[in-house]
Amino acid sequence: MKRLSITPGTAVALMALFFALGGSALAVGEHVSGPSVAQQRCTSGAVRGVAVVTGIPSQGIANMPGSFTGAGQYFGRKFNCTGRAVQARRAETGVFEVRFVGISGASAVVSSTGDAVASVQALPGGVFRVISHPAGRDDKVEVPFTIVLV
Repeated sequence: MKRLSITPGTAVALMALFFALGGSALAVGEHVSGPSVAQQRCTSGAVRGVAVVTGIPSQGIANMPGSFTGAGQYFGRKFNCTGRAVQARRAETGVFEVRFVGISGASAVVSSTGDAVASVQALPGGVFRVISHPAGRDDKVEVPFTIVLV
């Protein structure tokens, strides 16, 4: 029977590998979960925020509240590069406002579902007004939409 033995060189190599992998994982974990670290990509030209506004799936987007809310049930997805809130509200029929707290001076693009067309207008305070209407018509329609800030 052959006995397995570890040479000093193999032992040093295994220890170096262990510390290299452990140190990298620790550094990445601290960087990602640091409480006061804003993401590096929160700069001009990068994606600063995303909101997929759906409303409560069983009730539809028309039942969005009239005051700003950040409740997850109204969003399919939301992201704010500052780590602060993403909020939305229904201003009137077919008109919604989305607020990205801590972001100002950004540009936005929006798209809506189905055959609806959406437009977006920047307002003061990081608020963006989204208006949707059926393609080729001017009447407003209430459909889910996605807004992306850059």
